[in-house]
Order: sequence, then C-alpha cells, then structure tokens
Amino acid sequence: MKKNTLACLAFLSLTLTNKTFAQKADTVDVTNIKFKVEAAPEWSALLKRDSGWFGGDGIYTIPLNGRETGQAKANDKVLFIFSDSMIGAVRDNTTAPGAVMIHNAVAELKGNEPLDKQMKFYWDKNAKGEPESVFIPHTPNTGPTDYYWLGDGFVNQALNNNIYIFGYRVHNVSNEAFGFREVGNTLIKIPTNSKPPYKDLKQMDTPFYLMDKKGESGSFGAGIYVNTKEAGAPKPDGYIYVYGVRGMAKHMMVARVLPKDFENYSKWTFYDGKAWVSDMEQVANVTSSVSNELSFSPLPDGRYALIFQVGGMTTSVGMRIGASPVGPFGPIIKLWDCKPDLTAKTFVVYNAKAHPSLSKPGELLISYNINSVDFLNDLKKYPNLYRPRFIRVKFE
Repeated sequence: MKKNTLACLAFLSLTLTNKTFAQKADTVDVTNIKFKVEAAPEWSALLKRDSGWFGGDGIYTIPLNGRETGQAKANDKVLFIFSDSMIGAVRDNTTAPGAVMIHNAVAELKGNEPLDKQMKFYWDKNAKGEPESVFIPHTPNTGPTDYYWLGDGFVNQALNNNIYIFGYRVHNVSNEAFGFREVGNTLIKIPTNSKPPYKDLKQMDTPFYLMDKKGESGSFGAGIYVNTKEAGAPKPDGYIYVYGVRGMAKHMMVARVLPKDFENYSKWTFYDGKAWVSDMEQVANVTSSVSNELSFSPLPDGRYALIFQVGGMTTSVGMRIGASPVGPFGPIIKLWDCKPDLTAKTFVVYNAKAHPSLSKPGELLISYNINSVDFLNDLKKYPNLYRPRFIRVKFE
C-alpha cells in the first residue's frame, strides 16, 4: 500500500509540474523581440586559411571549462569540431596539388577573440603519413564503408569532465539525391585532458536513430542545451536537453537526461508534446523547418533562441523564440540573408547555429556554412568557398 501511495504521489507531482510548466510557457511572448544583426567579418576571416585546414563545415564549439552559457575567458580554451574538411594548401588562387578531404577535424582556440595565433588545427595521419579523420567509427554496428559526421558536444561535469560528441554514421550511396545516407547514431567520449587526435577516446552505439512508418529518418544530437547550474544556465533544472531532427519537413524533437546518466540510455526520456516518456517512438515534433545542425541558447530576457538555417538549405538564417527548452516556439524570424555570399549559382547555404561561448553579453555569434553542388570544380575557382561565415545578433 505504501509503495502504491508513493507512486501515486509521484505521478500526481509530475502531472502538476508538467501542467504548471505548460501554463507558464503559454504566457511567454514568443513572437516579438528587438534585435540588430551585422556581419562578423573578423570571425569569418579566422577560418579563411591558405594552408593546413583550409575549409570545412559542421562547425560546433565546445567550451572546455564546461561553462556553456557566457563568454569564454581569456585563458579558457574552446574546442571547434568540424565535419568534412579540406587539408592542403591554396596557391595562386586555386587549390594546390595534394589537397585532400577528410571527414572530420578539430581546432582549439585560446580565449574568446578571433586571433589566428591563438588557434591550432588538428587532424590525424594514416600509416602513409597522409591526412586522416580524427574520428573514425569503430563500433559493433559500424559498416565497412561508414564514416563520421559530427553532431553537437559538451563537457559533462558530472562524469569526470569527459567530452561527449554525437557521431552520425554515414555512408555513400548512389541512389540518394545527395549521394549519402545517415545509418546510425553514436556517442564519442573523450577523456578529460586528452589531446587531439584523441587516441584514448571511446565510441558507443546509441538507439537514438529512428525511422518512422513513412520511411523518414531522424536522429538526435543536432543541438545540446546543458541546463545545469555548473554550466551557467540561468534557469537550471539539472538536465541535458538533446535536440533531434527528422523528415523532409525538418521537424525538431527533444530528449533529456541527467548528466550522471548520460551513458545510460534507459534513463533518457523524450518529450511527447505534454510529458516526458521513456518510449522514443512517442517523441513529438515541437517545431519544424529547422536544419540538421542548430543551437538552443538562453536570451538575456529569460526566453530562449533556437537558431537554424530555415528549412535546412535556404539562404535565410532563422530564429524561433522559445518559452522553454521544449517550447512552445514562435514563428520564424529571419535574421540574415546569405545571398551575398553565393558568388556562384552552384553555391548553397546550410546549418546555421550560435556559439554562446564566443558571444559577448547580450549577443549571439552565429555561423552558417557555404558549399557547392559542383564542389570539385568550384573549389578550383573559389578555393576558400568551403568554410563557415559569421554574423552577430545584438539583442536590445
């Protein structure tokens, strides 16, 4: 009887909490906000390079001190993680012979200023001494031709300050529009104090890749919000929120877990639109038209900013205001038109996101990626096309 009574009380408490949570969220204005936006050319210039790493996408930034909210200090280090990256050199306004693409690379920036002397890039080398990806999938579910693109990551202060990064297992296919397909989701764990190229890392398959009845796939790891006191969150509830994206409509999903349980998949719960449930198949779409990489950040006024490329690959950097880590979310607010960066008709824009640890108080520094559908030919003509560009949003 006592166990049943306690269970009922716990259920009632959870129900009341969810109802109160929803009522408070419904009173938040998710439509109106005052801001100014401008280019951040000094940050764009930081990644315009002529040797070593000279191009890439998939940029996420991870403050290595674990303070996700608030600008990094002068002596702090911020880890940059990139997906497909060009390694080699640019000579006479074209790519020099020997340039190669690897599937991911990293860099470390000391401080919070875009100073080339404070930033160092890293990649691995194969047995022949040639550039190689830092992260190569080696899990039980890995196929022979799988490689990694990277999702978001963070420093888990509850688990020995290990770095956790989502790795999407991808392989090339001939019958897909873009020539590749995501086939699985993994966690990459980098031990604290490990140095690139992280020879002591651990990789773990996760169940966080899903396929619905319509054949549309989805995956978690597009963005992470560390809502803990230790990470500097303004309204901490102690959870790690992990955002996922699925389907052609770019629907966004939300999962959460306590930091100490991050590797225990049975402890993860998923937002079904009203409550947190253990069945991932019941996860709701909380908003749509986002991109496969995004960010979720607190705003100075207590609301939240979801930053993304509208619809995945349009020319607009977008923002939705959120009342809480699960919404409700307001309409798309277009922050920036990327068309001036499209030097050629073959150029495309994708995967905008914010970088709070590089942002001054009251601002968000935002990156977006430039690529080409005629990549190899355009790279010869525009050798620095393939790199992130940055803008700065100032909230009033």
